[in-house]
Amino acid sequence: QVEVVESGGGLVQPGGSLRLSCAVSRTIYSPPTVMGWYRQTPGDQRELVAAVFGGRNTEYSDSAKGRFSISRDNAGNTMYLQMNNLRPEDSGVYYCSAQIRGHKYWGQGTQVSVSS
Repeated sequence: QVEVVESGGGLVQPGGSLRLSCAVSRTIYSPPTVMGWYRQTPGDQRELVAAVFGGRNTEYSDSAKGRFSISRDNAGNTMYLQMNNLRPEDSGVYYCSAQIRGHKYWGQGTQVSVSS
């Protein structure tokens, strides 16, 4: 059973920074081909914030460009999201996804709150 665990959320003031981490474990297969961060707020659908592909290619939402940076460790099973210059509209539950052999696995989410 693949396990996906996020960490690093919290409460931060506008303009502050947070670093989210996502660890994938209990997989006998190769590292995930794609990993991504999604944000969800009450009543809304989960939306992509950033993704990193096997070859280290990255993709960002328009709101994340220039402020967030996604990366993976060399083993490929841990992913990070460095979030700078945070805004109140960045608040929400951040979920990590890991795609392995065509199946997308999700973590339980970590809360990010940006407020003064």
